[in-house]
Amino acid sequence: MSNQLELYDVTIIGGGPAGMYTAFYSGMRDLKTKLIEAKEELGGRMLIYPEKMIWDVGGVTPILCHQLIGQLKEQAQTFEPTIVLGQQITHQARQEDGTYILTAASGEQHWTRTVILAIGYGILQMAKLEIEGADRYEVTNLHYTVQELEPFRGKRVLISGGGDSAVDWANELESVAASVTVVHRREQFGGHEKNIVRMKNSSVDVRVPYAVSQLHSSNGETIDQVTINHVESGETVQFEVDAVIVNHGLKSDFGPLKKWGIDMGDWCANVSGKLETNLPGIFAAGDFVDYPSKVRLIAGTFTDAVLALNSAKLYLDPSAPKVAYVSSHNERFKEKNKALGVVDDH
Repeated sequence: MSNQLELYDVTIIGGGPAGMYTAFYSGMRDLKTKLIEAKEELGGRMLIYPEKMIWDVGGVTPILCHQLIGQLKEQAQTFEPTIVLGQQITHQARQEDGTYILTAASGEQHWTRTVILAIGYGILQMAKLEIEGADRYEVTNLHYTVQELEPFRGKRVLISGGGDSAVDWANELESVAASVTVVHRREQFGGHEKNIVRMKNSSVDVRVPYAVSQLHSSNGETIDQVTINHVESGETVQFEVDAVIVNHGLKSDFGPLKKWGIDMGDWCANVSGKLETNLPGIFAAGDFVDYPSKVRLIAGTFTDAVLALNSAKLYLDPSAPKVAYVSSHNERFKEKNKALGVVDDH
């Protein structure tokens, strides 16, 4: 079967920021590269929060998430990797020569010398509000993600949750909505400290430790009132609302990959400092991995991508340089610089 397939040096599974940057860096190292994404578009987890403002990427001024995705897509295609969308890789089989055959749920197969797993938290699903009948409002004013801010302008918004996204949405909507109330069942929030402080010092009404207990509708189609309960005393409070946003986290599922034999911790793959898994020729990057100095920021994901790809390069060619030459001295950018009108005098 492998003789009928095109052999790639590196196949990246996952099209989030880790996968996209790995594809770019793989081009810098002159490797024949394929990227496979299970969804029909690149972006990974970032697609859930297109209107969030991203502040913490080095050298990038505050940028909307969907804009950053666009820039990462463009960068990923710099060296024209093969990009395959809509295929979930379910099985791998190591061949006698050390290469791998990767098989998708659809039956499609891919042949590669190395694999880099950039699958984040696997297949993600929003944790739903566990109130009977809540699903009927999902087509009207019960939301599990915020795609745009404008629909909430002038609205009374209640947000249930206490993680990064709940805090970020509260801050973004504070200047757009008529009012914003955040309900969280714990005293402590899980977002970045600076954003939590900003939220608490704003007009956002923070209610802790409370949980949403009932949704009320006068017309049977939209929520117009919410009851929350104090998780310790049982005290109830009611709010008039125009929209409810729920952020109770994400449920992850790695599916068949759990049977690959990769050394997994509670949530992530255990890798070496060189981003090697316990399987030869298979490396990993991004949210999928864990190691002692792991940095769970987009900036940290880019470093993971570089480390994993460098390890793959050395696995293929132990005599290769340990890292790519920087772009200002990298031969692969000479023609691209000329196309941009940049003259290289060195």
